[in-house]
Amino acid sequence: MKEALVIDDNRNTADALVEMLQMLGIEARAAYGSSPGMALLAEKLPPLVLLDVNMPGVDGLEILAYLRREPRLMNVPAIVITSDDQPETKKRALEGGAQAMIIKPASLIQLESALKKAGAL
Repeated sequence: MKEALVIDDNRNTADALVEMLQMLGIEARAAYGSSPGMALLAEKLPPLVLLDVNMPGVDGLEILAYLRREPRLMNVPAIVITSDDQPETKKRALEGGAQAMIIKPASLIQLESALKKAGAL
């Protein structure tokens, strides 16, 4: 079974994403914020990461930049999930190395499409 790490400071959103991923056959766990997410990234290499953009402290785009700089994590597919639907945010996410971006609230169909783009399905 495939695995994923969801990093989102909103527990309801993170838990909903975990449930949807599990419905799609992907074992997922949630980190509720950037600090717990970074700790889990240091602990275990996830096959896939879903990142919220707007989080206090280190935001999702900064975590994405870290993923792309860190040799151990640079090839991990990343999907950005945000309520910010501005073209500049999408441009920054995709240029920063995300395979896809989903606007919140994410639907199962949107998630499935993004997972296919990321090569996770």
